[in-house]
Amino acid sequence: MARPRIVIVGAGFAGYQCARKLARLSKGAADIVLLNPTDYFLYLPLLPEVAASGLEARRIAVSIPGTIGDRVRLALGKATAVDLDGRRVEYTDPEGGGGDLRYDRLVLAAGSVNKLLPIPGVAEHAHGFRGIFEALYLRDHVTRQVELADAADDRGERAARLTFVVVGAGYTGTEVAAHGALFTRDLVARHPRLADDPVRWMLLDVAGRVLPELDERLSRTADRVLRERDVDVRTGCSVKEATHEGVHLSDGSFVPTRTLVWCVGVRPDPLVADLGLPTNKGRLVVDEYLGVPGRPEVLACGDAAAVPDLTRPGEITAMTAQHASRQGRLAAHNIAASYGKGRPRAYKHHDLGFVVDLGGVQAAADPLGIPLGGPVAKAVTSGYHLLAMPGNRVRTAADWALNAVLRRETVQLGLVRAPAVPLDTTQPEVRTI
Repeated sequence: MARPRIVIVGAGFAGYQCARKLARLSKGAADIVLLNPTDYFLYLPLLPEVAASGLEARRIAVSIPGTIGDRVRLALGKATAVDLDGRRVEYTDPEGGGGDLRYDRLVLAAGSVNKLLPIPGVAEHAHGFRGIFEALYLRDHVTRQVELADAADDRGERAARLTFVVVGAGYTGTEVAAHGALFTRDLVARHPRLADDPVRWMLLDVAGRVLPELDERLSRTADRVLRERDVDVRTGCSVKEATHEGVHLSDGSFVPTRTLVWCVGVRPDPLVADLGLPTNKGRLVVDEYLGVPGRPEVLACGDAAAVPDLTRPGEITAMTAQHASRQGRLAAHNIAASYGKGRPRAYKHHDLGFVVDLGGVQAAADPLGIPLGGPVAKAVTSGYHLLAMPGNRVRTAADWALNAVLRRETVQLGLVRAPAVPLDTTQPEVRTI
């Protein structure tokens, strides 16, 4: 009898953890295929440190073949369509070729993409922050703006180049602004001609506070650190229009800038919408066992799935790494159960707390609901990330140790240009009231 084939689409937190656990549970009894555009799992929480030249990009790119083992076959490619009746996944590979994968069980863990709202000029002039290419681009771009400002004689041009606007004060935007302010401080210190030119970081959000999804105590800690670094935090405000010269804000002001970082949020990968299956807030509807109703051979988890939150009846789980990782492991368990190894379990997880790295010795954290700030929170945050990373821990810790005693490297490598990191290639979402 042929071994069953299990195809996992996506190697984010959910897909990667699903593949790791399935490899252990199957013990070679199943053909497990992990379909992903790259050969690495990206540890997203440390991406702002890459953009601020605090970590090398390879530190947070964990090798899939090197950490999962030979019981999982990596198929390099991006899923383009799923034939649910024919049980096949179509994909394109990195060199433009194509293929398809037959499956007996399918795990949809395609993740999410930048959320783009229909605001004039944003798609043309803003850049998102979801992957290594975008982080490397932002690092080079910020470095280049400081160097071009140093070379400019016009005071207005220098001011525009030294102004950096971040839209979205959630996890990502808050960390980008916090790390960015320290990064540019180091950059400008190496350009004496800019001593009298202030560097301006702005953080915008339509919500009433930074980190609106977290406990207010963490929000206050992050807000205080940002303001101490002279970040212009504007709540209840966002971009009305973006141009090459700057951004028009919803409060009626115009900010000259050459940098607009879009961290408004994410939405499920477009693959979900193309399935023709029921969705909730754009995410694939699943039951508490992560199964797709009417399709017993298909499971979904992570950002792509609207998993019922059994700790908050009537709600679905948030798009967080905590949920995605645990859902991925549960999907593996329930697939094994579908073949008679164990019993299926429902997904139920109480958040254990959150950590927000603010750069330097600052962070905000609430492990087990205990609010922390400053160096203590930084130690908790760093420890959490080292434990959560599935690889590269020693190298990451070594980079942090060196950063404590050495100046950060600030050269621009020019590896990624703006056309390589468009904000979005699909139609923007329609804003709903």
